Amino acid sequence: MNMLTVCALVCTIVALAGSAAKTHLVKRSFRCGAGWSEFNRRCFYYIPKPLSWAKAEKTCVSLGAHLASVHNFMEYHELQRLILSASHEYKETWIGGTDAQEENQWFWSDGTTFHYTKWCSGEPNNSGGRQHCLRMNHGGEKCWDDFGCYAQKPSVCAKNM
Repeated sequence: MNMLTVCALVCTIVALAGSAAKTHLVKRSFRCGAGWSEFNRRCFYYIPKPLSWAKAEKTCVSLGAHLASVHNFMEYHELQRLILSASHEYKETWIGGTDAQEENQWFWSDGTTFHYTKWCSGEPNNSGGRQHCLRMNHGGEKCWDDFGCYAQKPSVCAKNM
């Protein structure tokens, strides 16, 4: 009988330890709306359908948002987790950076200050003179790259709570 009690106790401890483990699932938020994820008083929404940068921004605006701006490493990591959770990979994805108005003067489509960057080595390079939109999760480093705005990519929208 003692062996059965010990076995039950060990099983209970293992089960409780597993349920207490920290998960890396994206936090869904009812305050943000169905399908949106909350992080740091902002709401994020992954759109898996490949769109041009302009169509992605227009889609975000129709949802009361803009393509996501990124202001620190924690936000960037959260966007990566959102994309990974939805697509099961780190897909190259449009976010709201652009220098289409003036070369090498990057700004966010939501109007916030462009101060944090995660550019890949040698970027932005405006290769071919036609790369004015920001994609994330580029290459092995999963960093930022300026790219042709016409390309079809998934996107992440963001809005304030």
